[in-house]
Amino acid sequence: MTLTKTPICNFGEKANNFSLLSTDNQMISLEDIKGKKGTLIMFICNHCPYVKAIIKDIVKDAKYFKSIGINSAAIMSNDIVNYPEDSFDNMIKFKKQYNFDFPYLIDKDQQIAKKYGAVCTPDFFGYNSNLELQYRGRIRELKDLKPITTEDSELKNAMDSIASTGKGPQNQNPSMGCNIKWFN
Repeated sequence: MTLTKTPICNFGEKANNFSLLSTDNQMISLEDIKGKKGTLIMFICNHCPYVKAIIKDIVKDAKYFKSIGINSAAIMSNDIVNYPEDSFDNMIKFKKQYNFDFPYLIDKDQQIAKKYGAVCTPDFFGYNSNLELQYRGRIRELKDLKPITTEDSELKNAMDSIASTGKGPQNQNPSMGCNIKWFN
């Protein structure tokens, strides 16, 4: 496990299209999940302790986002040969265990993670209604892999701003987590 931080937000960068298999056995594209007020693309996996620490917050926030016109999708891009805990069957179990109400997609050849420039799990990409990047930060602060939950998440506040103004906050704290497990 190599701790990796996300780069700063490249404001205005367009979302990359994709067509990936979901844990519901459907092909899902960016167009399928685009929200009226914005879109959240998350790179996560099943085994990362950083993802596990915040997965309940992710699910809760994604449910809220849906209510304000922002759709979400999670993409798993890790090497499943060397990290079998991230296999497609385990993705299905993980989605059910945490009751995802958003698509969980597998990026088998890692091309979508590369197109997005994803570096770690979790890695959040918050887009406005024009699919222009406005947020590349964390969900919230973690201390010893425990979420600091004294207020709304930074991700929620950012996506609220995107939904109402089309713009994300200028100051963003990078997300951090395990590096994406690239094929050797």
